[in-house]
Formats: sequence, structure tokens, C-alpha cells
Amino acid sequence: MADTFFSLHCDGLDGPVYISETVDRANNPSFQSFDLNLCGPHVSRMDELTLRVWTKIGDVTEFILLVELHLHLRSLQFLGRTLESFHQPLPANSILFHFPDGVYCNLTDLPPVETSLQAAGQKVTADGTVLPSSSYDALMKLANLDECVQDALATREKLEAQIGSILRQNERLLNVASDAAAAQEKLALTKQYVATERKRVRTAVRRKEELIASIKARQEAMEQGRSAQEKTRSHLPEAQERLVSSEQLLGQNEEDTKGQLRRIAEDLLAIYPIEPIPDQPLVFTIAGLALPNSDFEGIDREVVAAALGHTAHLVYLLSFYLSVHLPYSINANGSTSFIQDPISASLPQRTYPLYPVSVQYRFEYAVFLLNKDIEYILIKQGLRVLDIRHTLPNLKYLLYVLTSGDSVIPARKVGGVRALVAGLSTPNLSRRGSVDSGASGELVQPRKAWESMSRMNVSLASHKVK
Repeated sequence: MADTFFSLHCDGLDGPVYISETVDRANNPSFQSFDLNLCGPHVSRMDELTLRVWTKIGDVTEFILLVELHLHLRSLQFLGRTLESFHQPLPANSILFHFPDGVYCNLTDLPPVETSLQAAGQKVTADGTVLPSSSYDALMKLANLDECVQDALATREKLEAQIGSILRQNERLLNVASDAAAAQEKLALTKQYVATERKRVRTAVRRKEELIASIKARQEAMEQGRSAQEKTRSHLPEAQERLVSSEQLLGQNEEDTKGQLRRIAEDLLAIYPIEPIPDQPLVFTIAGLALPNSDFEGIDREVVAAALGHTAHLVYLLSFYLSVHLPYSINANGSTSFIQDPISASLPQRTYPLYPVSVQYRFEYAVFLLNKDIEYILIKQGLRVLDIRHTLPNLKYLLYVLTSGDSVIPARKVGGVRALVAGLSTPNLSRRGSVDSGASGELVQPRKAWESMSRMNVSLASHKVK
């Protein structure tokens, strides 16, 4: 592959009329289109020219003449509007000419044929009749038009030269005007930048003032905090002493609370004793009344109603003493107690009886809710429920845990609420019950009433069993 360019030469002119660009490293170079009308009519109207192709290969520094071709444009062969329509093979080293009307080529190596002007100017019809050429007047008109065109071209070149001369003479003024316009544009841009920077400076100053005010406020707050810290630190030894005494008092109160809960649990066991029935595993009585574990087939309705009334009252009291809010509220009314379900959705009724009624499922659902309350109290105390259906066994287990301990049960407060506030207490009480304690008569009478009621319920139940 070689680097190639070509040049066009005309007779009567010393130098080339056109020199193409150099195509690097190509076997079949293609060159750009060009227009010779700029060279004047003497060149553009000639139909003879000399084409010289120059090339160099590799590291050669100078171009050498490869082909010199003398062409007569009227002897070129027409190949078609485009090369896509020409399908014949071309000879080696063919040169193709692209004109506005199509593609031409010199397909033979014969010298160009020169046609005389007389033969070229005559036109012959198919029958051999020679048509007359243009008249003298027509030729004179064409000559005059050509002179006018040449004069116009010369005038244009003269005007171009004059304009160029004027521009060269006034180049400094034009440069000054251009520099002034550029300076004006630069000045406007600089003013815009200055306005932007001033705005940023104002924003920065305002932000600085805000930060200064914020820092000052924080410093004042830090000073106040330091003074408060020093003041608090001066009270710290006394506060530590109070903390130690408060912790001791809290521990003592917790122990007293546990002791009071043990005493209350002992009293509740004395009021509602829960005892097992011999030869019946996990079946207990409360205050002498038997209560089955969720199996109410063939039962004594009155005994079960009384037992459930005692159980409901016991659970109701435990919820207060243990500070446990029951999810299903209980109304303890003896053998006509009932329980409410405010949680479950889509229930026709909210109140369910804790005594046998004609609609069995309402009674069984009430017992289920009571067992759920017992389970909730056990969970709050950190105890595990093995079977929710065991009503009295679960209560017995809860009371057993509440009454367990090695410390001495504290004495009962005397005088009700006022005595509790005053901090008075009775002499030593044993765990046998409130009847043998040193309480006042107002406290003994309710206990005796409960014991007499329990004995009446036991005798009534035994009478019905007989």
C-alpha cells in the first residue's frame, strides 16, 4: 500500500491547476470532489488535460510520478450514473472520473481522438441530412454574454480585492471593536460573578452571625450546666446517704410486702380452705364444697353454685391483693356470681353465670373464663399452668406458693385504714387464723360470720348428699 495524490495540468499554463489531497496507505484511493470553475473559463471550458498520479511507498521521502495520462474528455467512455449499475470487469490501473451526470473511464489505451470543430459543430439526422449550425447573430450574442459574464467575474474579483484591502487597512480598528465587544461581554460576566459572590458573602456573614449566637447560647447553657453540676455535686454525698437508706427501706418494704402477702394468703386459706378429696386425684373442696374440674355431669347444682361463688370471691380478692387486673371481670354474689367477657368479638351476650342454668354452654363458658383469670394470675406470679381446667388445684398451687417462706409472718395492723396510716400493729399473731389474733372485735366478727357461713354451706351440702 502506498501514499497517493494527483495533479491536473492544462496546455498553456506552467503550473498545475489542481492538486488533490494525499490518501495514505491505500491500493485503490478515492479523492474528494472539486470544482474548476474557480479557475476561470479558460480552464473550465477546456476538454483536454494531463493527469499525473504521484506516489511513494514505505520510508521513501519523495513522491515519484506513477502515471501521466493525456486525456481528451470527449473520448471517455460512460459507465453509468453510479458504479453499482456497471457489472463489467475493469482493466488494471483504470482511472474513474465522477462527473455530475455519471461515471466515466478510459477503457482503452488508444490515444485520444481529436474531433475537428467543423465536424463537431455539424449535426446529422438519421437519413444523412446535415443540419445547419448556429447563425452569426446567435454566436455574437453568445460572445457578448460571455464577455458580460467575464466582466462580472472580473468585477467580483476586483470588489473582493478592494474589500480585502479595506479590511486589512482597518484591521486594527476591527480588532479594537471586537476587543471592545469581548471586553463588554467579559465585564457583564464579571459583574454577574461579583453579584453572585456578594450574595454568597452575605449568606456566609449571616450564617456566621447565627453560629456566633448559637455558640454564645451554648456557652451560657454550658456555664449554667456547670454551675448546676457543681451545686448538684455538693449535694451528692447527702443524696448518696439518702439513696442507701432508701434502698434499705425499699428492701424492708419488699420484705414486709411479701410477709403481708403471706399473711393475707394464710387468712384466705383459713376463710376458704381448699382440701383434697380422698381417693379422687386432683379433686378438691373449697370451704367443704366439692367442685369438679370442668366436668359437670350429674352434679348437685346448688353445691356447685356455692363452690363457684367461693372460688369467684377468692379470685376476686387475690386480684386486689396481688394488684392484678383481671381480663374477665368477676361479680362475686355468692351462689349467683357471674363473670363478664369484654374482649371476645361477635358475642351475643357479655355476661355469663357462674352457676348452672338451663343453657349449659353459657355456664361452661363462664367456668372457662374463671379458669382463664386464674391462669392470668399464675402467669403474673411467674408460675406455670399445666392444665387450665383444674380450677381448685391451680388455686391451691397459687396459695401454696404465696404462703411459702421461712420468715415470721408479720402482725396484722389494727384499726383499719387509720391504723395503717398511723403504723400501729397488734401483738404477735400465729398462722392459725384471725380468730386467735389480738385484733379488735370489728375484725373478729366478719371472720366468725364467714366461718359460720362456711359451716352452713357444708352442712347444707352434706344434707343434700344424704
